[in-house]
Amino acid sequence: MLLQVATVLAVTLFSTTKLAEARPKSYAVWAADSVIARGQGNGLTAGVPSVQYADGEFQWGLRLLYERTGNQSYFDWIRMGADNIVASNGSVIGAYNLSSYQLDPLRTGPTFIYMYEKTGEAKFRQAANVYRGQLNVHPRTEEGQFWHKLIYPNQGWLDGVYMGEVFYTRYTLAFDTHNATAWNDITSQFELMFDHTIQLPGAQNDFGLLYHGYDYSHTAVWASPDRGHSPEVWDRALGWYMMALVDVLEVAPANSGPLRPTLLRILNALVPKLRDAADPTTGAWWLVITQPGRALNYFESSGAAMYIYALLKSVRLGFVEDPHGSIVAAAKKAYGYAVENWVIPNADGTMSWNNTVVVGSLNTDGSFDYYVSQPVDLDDLKGVAAFLLASLEYEKL
Repeated sequence: MLLQVATVLAVTLFSTTKLAEARPKSYAVWAADSVIARGQGNGLTAGVPSVQYADGEFQWGLRLLYERTGNQSYFDWIRMGADNIVASNGSVIGAYNLSSYQLDPLRTGPTFIYMYEKTGEAKFRQAANVYRGQLNVHPRTEEGQFWHKLIYPNQGWLDGVYMGEVFYTRYTLAFDTHNATAWNDITSQFELMFDHTIQLPGAQNDFGLLYHGYDYSHTAVWASPDRGHSPEVWDRALGWYMMALVDVLEVAPANSGPLRPTLLRILNALVPKLRDAADPTTGAWWLVITQPGRALNYFESSGAAMYIYALLKSVRLGFVEDPHGSIVAAAKKAYGYAVENWVIPNADGTMSWNNTVVVGSLNTDGSFDYYVSQPVDLDDLKGVAAFLLASLEYEKL
């Protein structure tokens, strides 16, 4: 029945009339259909081609939903999104500029690889090569960590690991699988970030989790004296890193050298701490995890959805043992809170997703006051795409 409903929605191009007739029992389907009905995640911003990492995040979830349901309209939406930012000669358009050296655009790269594998069209392979070429010249710290952006010299942010290393892994797996240097480099990106940002025992507000980022040069106003890390644990930055861990582990081959054991070690260090950092009453996580209950802090939706996805996937794939079921129980409790508090049914049959903070950056002082001052958005694709991913995992239970 679920597949039939999804197919009907697809055939009618996700018309709001059909959406209103039958609310899907699957939140994953409902979320995806609602995003498509709003015209999001297709490589366009106000009708103009635009490379957006949230599109890549959503297309990843849509690919998984397509593989689960066989709904051709999901594949077609991914294809349209790729076509909108890849020219016929394989150049990446949509305001992509290699010389700005940003990791964010690379999150659309796995879509290019997927399209090449499914269609065989050379333009998608060439577009993936463009991104891989950026990594060859992307600036790094002396230790080898990719800078998050050229405008943030010597800074590594958790966000960048998800944007860069998921693509780096998928590219190496597809086209360069025997490149031991590449596998070692991917390993190093995760490990350097972990070593510089992990909260050490005895730290103030120690949850054993990861600060938002670090400055290897120690010149940023927020850089700590010891390792140059920022002062707070911001939920979505940690969410990006957690998703990167499970998504890379899922496909890392046996010949990837230290990649698998390194990521398994990191994941097993973080998962219990993340479980324990959830609010005991609601099961949700604070925007600024290091300041639970502080005035102006709140439960933020995108980070929570990312955690649900990562926790459930880590247990399902056997990366983390959960003998007493506490990890899955924590994810289920958080998912229940999400559905009750952040999913908003609309009169036209679509759903909206609430309470996603628009942005979090280290371009100022990285303080609590900065994070809680950022606006919260409705139907922000970064959040609803994470909810799609979380729902896909939840519905596998």
